Amino acid sequence: MSKREYFLRYSLILKKLQRATASFQDISNYLLRESELLDVNLTISKRTFQRDITEIRDIFRVDVQYDASRKVYFIVDDQKPDITSRMLEAFDMFNALNLTNDLESFVHFEKRKPHGAEHFYGLLHGIKNHFVIRFNYLKYYEGEISKREVEPYALKEFKSRWYLLAKDLKDEKTKTFGLDRIAELEISKKRFESPLHFNVNELFRNSFGIINPTDGKCEEVTLSFDAFQGKYIKSFPLHHSQQVLKDNEDETIIKLSVNVTYDFIMELLSYGDRVRIISPATLKKSLCENYAKALKQYV
Repeated sequence: MSKREYFLRYSLILKKLQRATASFQDISNYLLRESELLDVNLTISKRTFQRDITEIRDIFRVDVQYDASRKVYFIVDDQKPDITSRMLEAFDMFNALNLTNDLESFVHFEKRKPHGAEHFYGLLHGIKNHFVIRFNYLKYYEGEISKREVEPYALKEFKSRWYLLAKDLKDEKTKTFGLDRIAELEISKKRFESPLHFNVNELFRNSFGIINPTDGKCEEVTLSFDAFQGKYIKSFPLHHSQQVLKDNEDETIIKLSVNVTYDFIMELLSYGDRVRIISPATLKKSLCENYAKALKQYV
């Protein structure tokens, strides 16, 4: 069996258990059906399944346990579902793209992909081991390359781009650096102490995008979308705090608790006449001013 088939089996076992608890026979039957669909042998013995559980724990950081009273396997609740889902998603894509060599006939890839992925492993290494890193950085609005020495804290994704959160040792301020603008990355042997209680998820809990206001002011935002756009907003929420207040054939009204930043305003502007700001009044005024400036470009 190839390594790809091993990983395929692991991912199928995880998907089965993510949906519900299952006995070994349930899992075995599921793998048999998938084997027939994919034209590959994924069937296993109970002994092999026990080894698979260990491999899944090591590779995906997911703990699968057995409930002897119900005779079923289950995923321990204290997991990292976002990371696991992204890993499985990446593997599913890899496996699908390996089905044929003639991809361009029926798969259209986005042509404008941002750069910087080549730095991902090095940056993670620096973050995990608390190494100071150095790199050349290009600020788009300045147009000049500068040498940076930083303490890397975390990586953050936004709109298919990746960003580094790090303290710039020049002015001791925590900043955000786009990976696509980083060049000549150097990981030093100089170590630093991570700030106490730093948590990137808590830091951006009320934020949309990569801008995190220093005052941390969170506002309650109420938005009305037309019924058509509302379907997209419900299937792909703007923010984790999103609540649906009203949903009918005319409109979808949602409420968010979020920092009103430039990123958030730009997102709302992208919806054009399909969104209406109900509150706050300051956000409504900001969008009106932006629309007025845009209109001046054409009159």
